[in-house]
Amino acid sequence: MCLALAVLLMGALIYLDAKVRYSLHERQWQLPARVYARALSLYPQKLLAADDLHRELKQLGYQAGDDRQPGSVRREGDQFWIYSRGFQSPDYTVKPLRFSVRFNNNTVVQLERIGGSALSRVQLEPMEIGSIYSSHREDRLLVKLEQVPQSLRDILLLIEDRDFYQHLGLSPRAIARAMLTNIKAGRTLQGGSTITQQLVKNVFLSSDRRLWRKGVEAIMSLLVELHFSKDEILQSYLNEVYLGQEGPRAIHGFALASRHYFNRPLAELDASQIALLVGMVKGPSYYDPWRNPERATERRNTVLQVMAKHQLISPQQQQQFAGQPLGLAKANALANVYPAYLDLVRRQLRRDYSKQSLQTKGMKIFTAFDPIVQRHAELSLASMLKDKAAEQQAAMVVTDVNNGDVVAVVGGRQMRYAGFNRALDAVRPIGSLIKPAVYLAALQQPKRYTLATSISDGPVEVKGRDGSLWQPRNFDRKSHGQVLLHRALAKSYNQATARLGMDVGLAEVIDVVANLGVKRSVAPLPSMLLGAVALSPLEVASMYQTIASTGVYSPLRSIVDIADNNGKAVARYPVVQQQVIAKPVMHLLHYAMVEVVEEGTGKLVYQSLPRAYRVAGKTGTTNDLRDSWFAGFAGDYLAVVWMGRDDNKSAGLTGSAGALTVWREFIARASHRPLDFSVPPGIAYHWVNEETGLLSREVCEGSRYMPFLQGTAPTQRDSCDASLPGVIRWFKNLF
Repeated sequence: MCLALAVLLMGALIYLDAKVRYSLHERQWQLPARVYARALSLYPQKLLAADDLHRELKQLGYQAGDDRQPGSVRREGDQFWIYSRGFQSPDYTVKPLRFSVRFNNNTVVQLERIGGSALSRVQLEPMEIGSIYSSHREDRLLVKLEQVPQSLRDILLLIEDRDFYQHLGLSPRAIARAMLTNIKAGRTLQGGSTITQQLVKNVFLSSDRRLWRKGVEAIMSLLVELHFSKDEILQSYLNEVYLGQEGPRAIHGFALASRHYFNRPLAELDASQIALLVGMVKGPSYYDPWRNPERATERRNTVLQVMAKHQLISPQQQQQFAGQPLGLAKANALANVYPAYLDLVRRQLRRDYSKQSLQTKGMKIFTAFDPIVQRHAELSLASMLKDKAAEQQAAMVVTDVNNGDVVAVVGGRQMRYAGFNRALDAVRPIGSLIKPAVYLAALQQPKRYTLATSISDGPVEVKGRDGSLWQPRNFDRKSHGQVLLHRALAKSYNQATARLGMDVGLAEVIDVVANLGVKRSVAPLPSMLLGAVALSPLEVASMYQTIASTGVYSPLRSIVDIADNNGKAVARYPVVQQQVIAKPVMHLLHYAMVEVVEEGTGKLVYQSLPRAYRVAGKTGTTNDLRDSWFAGFAGDYLAVVWMGRDDNKSAGLTGSAGALTVWREFIARASHRPLDFSVPPGIAYHWVNEETGLLSREVCEGSRYMPFLQGTAPTQRDSCDASLPGVIRWFKNLF
């Protein structure tokens, strides 16, 4: 019996020894992939608001000061003095730099090295926006012991384990001293567990307090001391200790905690910030500085007292730091969390990399995410939703018109919480957002259709194979007779669009939809012409990206580069572009889509935008007002907005009353470049009669200046032109 027990104990000891030797070593290198935003570039003539730069610097953890150390900034009005931190990109190293930047009218007008010459470009370090952590949802930033400030190491050992370098994993003296200190204070100031015991508990064991678990902890602590040096144990502890929560993500280690609470690297922390982090080891939830600021402040000040007592700081410094606010970098734990965008990144990564690689190898994912644009998107949606019922949902996707980069994503009204990502997964009928494809299909047949072609907006009836009757109606329940093609799109006439699409051919329209970037299969039914096509906001963005970029198709891109843990490039995602629609034809469509917002269903856009700020877009509304859509673009950004309810009940909003109001506020906030409406080769403008589409003159009532593909302008002239005296006609022609 005794022999069997001895064998059993020996087996258990061998198992625990192997677990300690291998698991602790391996765990030190389990690093999740880290995801970064774009690196903000500053250069003369860059369009950027000074307040947006100030906000990004704050998000990066820059401290207001005298710009004498990396990570500091000083601002006076539109002038900044910055000491950047520098960073390692997959292609180059950016060194820390002291420079000044001055703004005027939302434009960088001066960029200079402090005490030196003018600079052509400066890059700030990219903001970390998340990580791809493992199933146990732990995250950490590994640091070597020499990278940890000595003051942090000293006070940590004073508070948690004064005899760390003397004991062998267990310290009866520490237990007795902690009990005496706590009895004198009348409250718990110290714990009896050693650093080694805490490491064992965090890595290998549960929070079970039963006696057998404490026994296992003691044995494993001795084994850890046997196999690892004191510095290795302390380094592991500094990287492992639990220090808080960010939604589902557990914050482990002082390096990540420094970023989480102060948005600064460990080396930049002052004594007050170090004291808070060390104090939180005792109870990260209990001393959470966002939920319990008074409790956290009291705990920090207690640690500062210990630091002063042991001469790590002076009494004067203790008083100074104790009187300071906590100095947290953000309003709450989730302030800089972007789950909807990270969801998009993860989906692309999982196509190319194994789950193991993403969760353990410390890869660095550089994306196109723009925190400034994201903030404007969130504020625009929030302002619309604040007075709406909780059931009202929304989503938004923003891309860079020039290259197809996805720069912002909002997945719902709870913007900081992961869950159903409506921007990617809410597949809803798109209504009139399909109409530009219908008109584009017609304009690609220039012998039959121009913007001035007269089409019928009379009633439509189509009998299905099952005997059902499709009878689309206009939103105003009226028919408008003969209308010019451009006007039918601007006013979003359903009957005219249905007639046009069936005349052009359903197959031709579907081909255009596919060429614009929609990969989803579209059923060849007449109802498709009016939006009986279900797409996600991201899919709509792909379609409208091609429209916005004058017929250049670019697959939407979130990931730009991937580097390994040492910063070496391992993968690139270059911009891919293909001209799928001729630019002259796209110019015709742009003309009509500009008309949508200036005179048609989208004219409420100019309640927020200056009248001279040219944009283009299209409203979309589905049956019973279930879905409210707007997709539009300026010269820099394309934005797609959807509003509706998850239960598919009526949202009570048209495209112009709902999504458009969000879109116009976003463009007013974020856009700095109006739509470039320059005339491409192959286009000629002519004056035509607004009612008949015949050639006219500028002086004629009801005339309109419109673009045509070369050789497709009307040849007949209206009566106004014919009634003008010959000399006047000749004179007008001359000018």
